[in-house]
Amino acid sequence: MATETTEQAQAGYLQIGEAAERSQLTQGTLRYYEEKGLLNPPTRMDGGFRLYSPEDMERIARIRQFKDLLGVSLAEIKELLDADDVRLQIRAEWRRDADAVEKAEKLRRSREVTAQQIALIDLKMANMAAMRATLQERMEKYDASLARWAAEQDPATAAPATS
Repeated sequence: MATETTEQAQAGYLQIGEAAERSQLTQGTLRYYEEKGLLNPPTRMDGGFRLYSPEDMERIARIRQFKDLLGVSLAEIKELLDADDVRLQIRAEWRRDADAVEKAEKLRRSREVTAQQIALIDLKMANMAAMRATLQERMEKYDASLARWAAEQDPATAAPATS
């Protein structure tokens, strides 16, 4: 873990309180994400205070996006982020002068980790679709029961049941 001086800390880095406020998370959540390996250990000031870089803040935003948008667990978020890290590492190692075999292998690996991300998202979407179908079926049963009940109460004014 690197230590930073106060001057270096002011160059775009945020202390944990500021990072928590900007990301709309608690300091405890940021520490928890670090503990679970979702965030790399942050740079620290001479006094031991955590400092979050712009890259750390981007990663926190991705974690929130995965959690809020996809409704995925922290373990699944870690899996998605790990795949992103592999892809970014491959990009960093990319050499224009590499031979075709090396380039093809890197592209295959990038494709593989992206396919893993898609598979996780597809699974989540299928589970959500199944849950929605179950809830829709429940709604239809409620509608049918309400229509029957209304017909029993006043057969002359009961509307036909819709599906």
